[in-house]
Amino acid sequence: MKAYTINRYSKEDKMQLVEVSEPVVNENDVLVQVHSASINQLDAKLKSGEFKLLLPYKFPLILGHDVAGTVIKVGSKVSKFKVGDEVFARPADFRIGTFAEYIAVNENDVALKPATISMEQAASIPLVALTVWQAFVEKAKLKKGQKVFIQAGSGGVGTIAIQLAKHLGATVATTTSADNFELVKSLGADVTIDYKTQDFETTLKDYDLVLNSQDEKTLEKSLRILKSGGKVISISGPPDEAFAKEISLSWFMKTAIFFLSRKVKSQAKKLKVDYSFLFMQANGKQLSEIGKLIETGVIRPVGDKVYSFEQLNEAMSYVSSGRAKGKVIVKVK
Repeated sequence: MKAYTINRYSKEDKMQLVEVSEPVVNENDVLVQVHSASINQLDAKLKSGEFKLLLPYKFPLILGHDVAGTVIKVGSKVSKFKVGDEVFARPADFRIGTFAEYIAVNENDVALKPATISMEQAASIPLVALTVWQAFVEKAKLKKGQKVFIQAGSGGVGTIAIQLAKHLGATVATTTSADNFELVKSLGADVTIDYKTQDFETTLKDYDLVLNSQDEKTLEKSLRILKSGGKVISISGPPDEAFAKEISLSWFMKTAIFFLSRKVKSQAKKLKVDYSFLFMQANGKQLSEIGKLIETGVIRPVGDKVYSFEQLNEAMSYVSSGRAKGKVIVKVK
C-alpha cells in the first residue's frame, strides 16, 4: 500500500510517499480502508521531535492520528464491527498511521461514522473532539453556569470546544482574530477577544476553567483570570507528575517532568487554582457519544481546506503555519 513515512525527526524534511506492507490485523483489530485523514498540530510536533522523549517511536514512521473510512477486514475476536461499516477513529499511540491507504485499529478505539456527515467531515473530528470531551466532561466536569476560557477559538480544538462547552451550559470566552469573530460567535462564543489588539487578562475575571493550548506566557496569564478553586487544563504543556504516572514513565522522566512543571504548579498554588496537563487518549466509547451529538446537530464539524493525498506535505505546512480555521483534511481515496 502507499503511505507517507519519515525516517528521522525533522521540522523541514518532507514526508516520503512510499510502498509499504499492509498492516497486520490482530484478533481485536479492524482493518480500515482510509477515505480521509486530518492533520493535527500533534503530527507536526511528532515530526519535529518535540515529543520524542514522551513518545519514543521507531522509524520509518507513518504519522496521522485521525481516520474516516470503511472496514474491509475484522480480527477473529471483533464483535462491534463488520466488513462494510463506515467508521471513524483516533488510533491509539504507537498504533497511529492514518497517512496511508489502510490502517489496523483496535475495535475499542473505533466508532461508527455519524450518518449525517461526510467522510471528510468525520475525519476532522476524533482527536480534537476527544481532547475536548476528556478535558470538559471527564477531567473538569464542566457544569451549567460555569465560565470557561478557550484559547484560539477558530482552531481545530477551539471550534469543537466552544460547541461542547455551550452544550454543557457554560459561558464561553475565546481569543481569535477579528476576522474570525463571526465564526466563533456562530459556534456559541459569548465573549470574543481579538488577540492582536486586546489583552484577555484585562478583560476576563473569575473564570472557572481555562483550556490552554498556547505558550508558557499565555498559560501564566490564564492562571490569573481564574477564581479561587478554578482550573487550567493544558493540552500544550508542560506535562505534570500525574501524567507521568498515568503513562508509567521512567523515574528519570518523572523527575524531569517534575522540574518542567514546577514553576507553573507553584504559581497555581499561590493563586489557589489548579493546573493539570491533558494528553488525550483514544476511546471509541467516548467517540460514539460525540457521534450522537453530531447526529443531533449539537456539534458540527468545522473544516478549512481539503487536500489530495499527493498534497499531504503542502497540507502539513499549512497546519504548521497556524493559519487554519477548523481542521485541514486529506482525501486519501
